[in-house]
Amino acid sequence: MTWLLLVLAGLFECGWAIGLKYTDGFTRPIPTALTAVSMVISVLLLGIAVKTLPIGTAYAVWTGIGSVGTVLLGIWLLGDAATAPRLLCISMIVAGIAGLKATA
Repeated sequence: MTWLLLVLAGLFECGWAIGLKYTDGFTRPIPTALTAVSMVISVLLLGIAVKTLPIGTAYAVWTGIGSVGTVLLGIWLLGDAATAPRLLCISMIVAGIAGLKATA
């Protein structure tokens, strides 16, 4: 259950990171509010997860999910470049996350 909460926290991190783009510098109220709510939920879920998971592992997994998810959403939603080197780097982050989970 703790790992599920951590994954959800990482997904909400993706939500607020992508949401920042849609706030237009915090000038659009609805995207700004949704981004803020995503931030709070993400940190709350991370806080619950670290009650039982090692902080270093939990934080690395949380930021890894957020990083990978944000890059992929940036490619899909915002037209960011999907070059081979970028995709290779994303795969290395995923490998690192899997390694941390396997050794936690």
